[in-house]
Amino acid sequence: MKIQPYLDKLSASSEFKDFSKKNKGAFMMAGFFVLDFESGKNLHQIDYYIPSKKEVAAFTLGDKIALQLMKSVGNKAPEKLDSKINTDLDELSGILEDEMKNRSITENIAKIIAVIQNIEGKKIWVLNCVLSGMGILKAHIEDSSKSVLKMEKLSMTDIIKKIPPSALQQLQQAKQGLTPEGQPKKPSKEDAESEIKKLDALEKAIEKEKEAIRQKAIESEKKSSVKTKAKKK
Repeated sequence: MKIQPYLDKLSASSEFKDFSKKNKGAFMMAGFFVLDFESGKNLHQIDYYIPSKKEVAAFTLGDKIALQLMKSVGNKAPEKLDSKINTDLDELSGILEDEMKNRSITENIAKIIAVIQNIEGKKIWVLNCVLSGMGILKAHIEDSSKSVLKMEKLSMTDIIKKIPPSALQQLQQAKQGLTPEGQPKKPSKEDAESEIKKLDALEKAIEKEKEAIRQKAIESEKKSSVKTKAKKK
């Protein structure tokens, strides 16, 4: 799966043409993709930055093109991303699997959440993967060379340790159908409306998490660049 057909589809759409007319200075800043190898339900999204409004325009490319506007996180504008992307989406799993073998990681990749962006002039793929054993694999791939810059595997235990105890308790009670006070909860119309609101909140949380992934990647690459320059000196 090459990315160019998605860019062509976006640029030819009426939604994008209307957006471009209203936001002359907007530029492409990132691509966001979810590759679900179990369900086959993938997501393809292209993000543009609007300097005049300090907003991110996220175009989701499905049967229809959906546009969502959100405030950018941080004061610094992101780097511009051009369309010359060397790594295809279906190459990501193979690149990861080769490196996983070198590190004796035997699980299969169930899902890849991938963000491509420019970090200090280099196109970097920032990947968060769900493994068959429910572990999480984090990796950075340089687009031009298709080489793995870093890789880290986290177990469910590592992830749970980062969750506040109060949040874990609420999650357990929700699974058991209990109220925060530990009492049995009766389903109602309000519950259904509440679930819809939770789904909306989850969608917004995903967007925030995606932006956080970008920011962490930028900071990480900057630190790596500083260390490399220091060693050369």
